[in-house]
Amino acid sequence: MSHDDLREALRRAASALKADGPPFALAGSYALWVHGGPEPSHDVDFVVAEEDVEAAAMTLSKAGFDIRRPPEEWLFKAALGVDGPALVDVLHRINRVPVDAALIERAEVQDVLALAIPVLTPTEVLTQKLRALNEHHCDFTALLPLVRAVREQLDWPALRENTSANPFAAAFLSLCQSLGIAHG
Repeated sequence: MSHDDLREALRRAASALKADGPPFALAGSYALWVHGGPEPSHDVDFVVAEEDVEAAAMTLSKAGFDIRRPPEEWLFKAALGVDGPALVDVLHRINRVPVDAALIERAEVQDVLALAIPVLTPTEVLTQKLRALNEHHCDFTALLPLVRAVREQLDWPALRENTSANPFAAAFLSLCQSLGIAHG
């Protein structure tokens, strides 16, 4: 997928959600991109509260997105047009925990592609990425450039505390400390 296609999907989805609701926030790697991380090339992630899933799907459908319901029960996908690739993921659960209004309220409004929209903080995004690490998905090479790019903006003590139950996250944070990436 081209960066132009992803940016257009981000802009159109954010504009529609901003205009017609429900409350949302930019999440995932594009949230990190807003904070200085590398630009992703896979998809755009937004979060909405679990009770707002159908309202978000309706808003995006009215904005010209084709709504797709994959087998995973924690998100829906939105594609620009019926034949287009699904460029937008709308998550309502992260790591089996329902997204709630408090998460969205903690997002900070940032200028993204000429739109002022709520964006999850780097600490929040990386907390979720580290909590998702497990024996089947433990790719530190994908995480290192992200963490390096936003390291000055991370609340390192909170990141350690909020991921302490996951030994894979602890190993990654230990690696960051050994490499001199981690602060605090």
